[in-house]
Amino acid sequence: MVARRRKAPRRRAKKSFNISAIEAGTALSLMQSTGAASALEQAMQGNIKGSLQTLESSVQANKQLITATLAGAFIGKALTKGFTSGTLAKLGPIRIKA
Repeated sequence: MVARRRKAPRRRAKKSFNISAIEAGTALSLMQSTGAASALEQAMQGNIKGSLQTLESSVQANKQLITATLAGAFIGKALTKGFTSGTLAKLGPIRIKA
């Protein structure tokens, strides 16, 4: 007798995803500190040179804030390595991790 073929197992997409709270906060802070929104708006209007100048001047003006943000994120990530679960909150399919 011939053995029947099994159907290939179907893979299901994950129904949840993780967001790192520290990384998301750092990214939002850096976006604000560098003036990325206005630079992107200028670039989309075709003014690439102006957008780069905006980024350059914002970064030069906010060097200390950017450095403090990155240092805080580094320390925060180092401190949260000890958490057992790492999950701070769960909002439906979204898990907010430390």
